[in-house]
Amino acid sequence: QVQLVESGGGLVLPGGSLRLSCAASRRTSGIYYMGWFRQAPGKEREFVATISWFGGRTYYADSVKGRFTISRDNDKNTLYLQMSSLKPEDTAVYYCAASRTVGGPPTERGYNYWGQGTQVTVSS
Repeated sequence: QVQLVESGGGLVLPGGSLRLSCAASRRTSGIYYMGWFRQAPGKEREFVATISWFGGRTYYADSVKGRFTISRDNDKNTLYLQMSSLKPEDTAVYYCAASRTVGGPPTERGYNYWGQGTQVTVSS
C-alpha cells in the first residue's frame, strides 16, 4: 500500500504561482506513473498531468499546457506540480495519484492510490 500526502495548496491571486507536492509513504517500486487530477465544485474530477516515474515522460491536459509543470524526485519519493499564470478556473481540489499500470499513461481508472487532496483557490 502506498499512502500519498499532498501539500502546498492555498489562496493565490490570478496570474500567481503555486507549487504542489505529493509525498509517498514508501519507496515507489512498482509504481510506473504518478499524476495530478483536480475537481472543481460541481464538476467531475479531471486529469491535469502525469509523469512516468522512471523515464520522466510527461503528459498534460490542454487546459494547463505551458502553465503547469509536473516533475518528480525519485530519491525523495515526491511528486511536484509547479503552477504558473493561474486563473480562477484553476480553482479546485488537487489530488495526487499513483499507478501500477505498465506501458502508456493510464486513464483515471488506472490509478491505484490517491491522496486526500489539497485546495487551490485562485481569486482576487
